[in-house]
Amino acid sequence: MGLRLTILGCHSAAPKSNAQPSAQLLEIDGHVFLIDCGEGTQLALRKNKIKFSRIKQIFISHLHGDHYFGLFGLIATFNLLGRTEPLDIFGPKGIKEIILLSLKLGESWTKFPLRFHELTQDLSHVIFENNRVKVSTLPLDHRIYTNGFLFEQKTKERPLDVSAAAELGVSSAYFNKAKQGHWVKDESGKEVDFKLITKEPTPNISYAYCSDTAYHKTLEPLIKGVTLLYHESTFLDQHESLCQTTKHSTAKQAARIAEKAQVGHLLLGHYSARYKNLEDFKSEAQEIFSSTFLAREGAIFVIEDRARLELTEI
Repeated sequence: MGLRLTILGCHSAAPKSNAQPSAQLLEIDGHVFLIDCGEGTQLALRKNKIKFSRIKQIFISHLHGDHYFGLFGLIATFNLLGRTEPLDIFGPKGIKEIILLSLKLGESWTKFPLRFHELTQDLSHVIFENNRVKVSTLPLDHRIYTNGFLFEQKTKERPLDVSAAAELGVSSAYFNKAKQGHWVKDESGKEVDFKLITKEPTPNISYAYCSDTAYHKTLEPLIKGVTLLYHESTFLDQHESLCQTTKHSTAKQAARIAEKAQVGHLLLGHYSARYKNLEDFKSEAQEIFSSTFLAREGAIFVIEDRARLELTEI
């Protein structure tokens, strides 16, 4: 089913009528994740006609307001809509205290379970996994504890070559075993290589979300070869000197990470409000990494086949 990424917000700091802070909706093989939840996220979800009930996991990169201030309102709306399913919230230590204090002072406890998964580790580790997707943290270099997130499709079963199986005398009783990558036996009991009766599965699709961070070389091995990389690009090259104090990146620095990690595509975002022409970010990044795209509110990026490395902006 591939990957579908909807940009709900992609600017830094204070929201404007045409510039919303960070929030994205990621769908992989039918499973939906909300990544960051800046102010105005639920309005953006409405605008994009996304069913709130599909959101079961929310990932918050760090506790700067432009990445989580929308979470309070979204939880309240879930409650008003009569949600009963649990909501899993992954974020830095402190996110549970912030949310529960708000609910306590407003005497507005939810009718559905809130399950907090607070993050404290400085090393990449798996934080969510089901039968289709695995999610790991990507430690970043920002002014406070911050994580990006790596979303990876799990390896699919190998497609069966029925005619080859029949020719080699392999019973249908062994088909599932072969599709899972195990040797099987023919009618005489002889071992048969599963590769002879199955085909290579479609390569896995992966998405790396790197929110606020300075240029961080240790990211390179963690995101090596990902299909799509979102990397913040708060500044243009002329303001690179600001990166050291703010712990942000330029478009060129994002492109350098993409190039060294040999990713499929680069998506820029988290633009500073000082810039009027976002195309300048794309131009600077493409000097280093040609397959660069701009995140824009309402844009939808679709990748159907990892092998073709095609990305479509709707």
